[in-house]
Amino acid sequence: MLVWFLPLFLLLLMVGLPVFFALLAAPGVMLWLNGDAKDLVLLYRNTYNGMDSFPLMAIPFFMLAGEMMNRGGITLRLVEFAQALVGHFRAGLAQVNILSSMLFAGLSGSAVADTSALGSMLIPAMEKEGYTRKFAAAVTAASSVIGPIIPPSGIMIIYAYVMEQSVAALFLAGIVPGALVGIGLMLVTNLIARRDPAAMPALKRRATWPEKGRASLKAFFPLLTPVIILGGILGGAFTPTEASAVAVGYAVIVSLFILREMTWRDLPDVLGKAALISSVVLLLVGAAMAFKTVVALSHAPEALADFILSLSQNPLILLLLINLLLFIIGMFLDAGPAIIILGPILGPIFTDLGVDPVHFAIIMSVNLTVGLATPPMGLVLFVASSVSGERVESIARAILPFLAVEVLVIFLITYIPAISLAVPRFFGFL
Repeated sequence: MLVWFLPLFLLLLMVGLPVFFALLAAPGVMLWLNGDAKDLVLLYRNTYNGMDSFPLMAIPFFMLAGEMMNRGGITLRLVEFAQALVGHFRAGLAQVNILSSMLFAGLSGSAVADTSALGSMLIPAMEKEGYTRKFAAAVTAASSVIGPIIPPSGIMIIYAYVMEQSVAALFLAGIVPGALVGIGLMLVTNLIARRDPAAMPALKRRATWPEKGRASLKAFFPLLTPVIILGGILGGAFTPTEASAVAVGYAVIVSLFILREMTWRDLPDVLGKAALISSVVLLLVGAAMAFKTVVALSHAPEALADFILSLSQNPLILLLLINLLLFIIGMFLDAGPAIIILGPILGPIFTDLGVDPVHFAIIMSVNLTVGLATPPMGLVLFVASSVSGERVESIARAILPFLAVEVLVIFLITYIPAISLAVPRFFGFL
C-alpha cells in the first residue's frame, strides 16, 4: 500500500500544495492508513535529522556570503568588468548578462539569487538600450542556471550529502560544464543577433585598455572569492563547510572595509534575507530526507530499478531515457528535493552499470538545474517575471532557443565523461 504515496505526492503538487508539505503529507497519510505508527514517528523525526548535518551548514553560509556581496556593490563591479570585456560585441549587453552570470556563479551558487540580483540591474538596462523586455528576461533566466553548476553550488552540496560523495570533486566537475553552458548561450545570442540585426542594438565602442584595467581592478576582490574557496579546499586548508564560513568572513571584509558599499546598518536586513532563503532550502532538505525514508520502506527503488533495467541493458540508451525523465521532473520539482528523492534511487543503478558516480552527479545536477528555467513551473521564470514585470508565458517562448543549447550541453556532458571528470581527475579526486 505504501507505493501509493508517490501518486499522492504528485496529486498534492498538482493541486498547488507547497513542496515541503507535500513531501511530508503524502508518505504520512499512507503510513497512517497502513497502521505504521512507529514509522510515522520516524518520518517526522527524520525531518529534523535531515537538517542536522555539518556538511549542510555550507548552504546558509554560502547564501549569506552571496547576499552580503550583492548588497556590498559587488554585482555592479562584476557587470562593469563583463561589459569591458564583451560589451562591444553585437548584442553586447545580452553577452554581458551571460558573462556576469558566469562570474556571479562563483559567489552565490544560486540560480534564484543570480536572477534576482542581475535581473533587477540588467533587465531595465537592456530595455533602455532597445532590447525587448521578454528577451532581456529570457536571457537572464537562461543564464542564471549557470549559478548552481559553477562552484560553489548548493545543489552539489546536497547531492554530496545524500550520496556520500566528495563535495570538492563535484565542485571541480562542475567547472567545465558551467563554462560550456555559458559559452553556448553566448554563441546562440550571437546567432540570434546575426539573423535579426534590426532587433539588436548597434555595436558599442570597444573599451580601451585603461578602461579594462580599471574594471579589472574594481572586480579583483570579488573575483578572488572562488579562488579562495576552491584553493583552500584543494590545498587542504579547510573543508567545504569551513570554506563557506571563510567566504562569509571574506565577504564582510570586502563589503564593509574595502569597497565600503555596505554599512553595519545593512547587516540585520542581509542576515534576515539570507536566513529566510536558507530556511526554505533546509526545510526542503529535511522533508525530502524524511520522504526518502518512506521511499526505502516501500521498496520503490528496487521496483524502479527492475523496470529501468528491463527497458535496456545498454548504459547509453538508459542515460538517454534518464535524461528525458530528469528533464520532465525538473519542469515541476525544485532541484534540491528532486536530487534527494531520486539520487538514492538512480545513482546506484548507473554506478552498477559502470557510470562514474561523479559523472552521474553532474548529469543529474545540470539536468535538474536547467529545469529551473523550463516551462511550465521553472522557478527562475517566475523570479524573472517578478523582476521584469513580463508575463511568464512571454518569457517561456523567448527562452526556447537558449533551452535548446542547454539541452545540447546536457547530452555532451552525458556522452563525453571527460567534460565532467577531467578537472577532478587532474587534481587527484578520482
